[in-house]
Amino acid sequence: MTNEQIHEIAQKLRLETVRMVYEGKDGHPGPALSIADIIATLYFQEMNLDPQNPQWPDRDRLILSKGHSCPVLYAALNERGYFQPKVEHFRLRQLHSMFQGHPSMHNTPGLDMTSGSLGNGIAIGAGMAFAAKVQGKDYTTYVICGDGELQEGVCWEGINMAAGRKLDNLVVFVDRNGWQSYKSVEFTVGQNNIADRFRAFGWHTQEISGHDIQAIRSAIHIAKSHQGSPCCIVCDCVKGKGVSYMENQVGWHGKAPNDEEYKIAMDELNAQLAELEG
Repeated sequence: MTNEQIHEIAQKLRLETVRMVYEGKDGHPGPALSIADIIATLYFQEMNLDPQNPQWPDRDRLILSKGHSCPVLYAALNERGYFQPKVEHFRLRQLHSMFQGHPSMHNTPGLDMTSGSLGNGIAIGAGMAFAAKVQGKDYTTYVICGDGELQEGVCWEGINMAAGRKLDNLVVFVDRNGWQSYKSVEFTVGQNNIADRFRAFGWHTQEISGHDIQAIRSAIHIAKSHQGSPCCIVCDCVKGKGVSYMENQVGWHGKAPNDEEYKIAMDELNAQLAELEG
């Protein structure tokens, strides 16, 4: 698949994300839109998967540690063919829906781990990666976490363990969009020097644009060819990417658009998709 095709898929995932949150009248559009390019690259190009066999033992794994961003993951699973027939209305966050406000592996096919209690994803991913080493499996475990999430102490316990065990089959993406639910990350912690901290813990670390498909693909290939330590890919992303009034606006961390806002968002995203399609 070409970079352009992956970019188009990412844009479709953004459209579906906004529609899902709008119809559900609740959700987290900002942090979901920021990772659409990463999710599209992983699920439609780089991960070794079988949508017809979600529990295939040799599949690559993904943990969405920032679980509130799940609408874009649900959209990707739907587009990738995990649900038959294809889902038209997700009923996001509604009672008895298969698509809850945070991922539940017991409810939704294709999810490798229940997540959403922030901070746990890296440690769980390290456990999965260590299990692969013990069992002689060659699958890769990917984790997507947020920059605000890294204020959780358990993250650094997992980061330390992964380095100590030389888990070079573990790749962590950090969505460095600069915001968390209250204010900016820098307001909270003083600085957002994530790459420096991962390197200090012994991780092979890259810094890229989280919206450049080629950069994402190249970083994954470098990470998978690296040996002897886990890999971190710090991605500079725009919270609310693609919707003008959501971009870099902390108020859109967790809020559904009203009718007027929904129309504006869909018009903008559809125009961007039309431009990509030429």
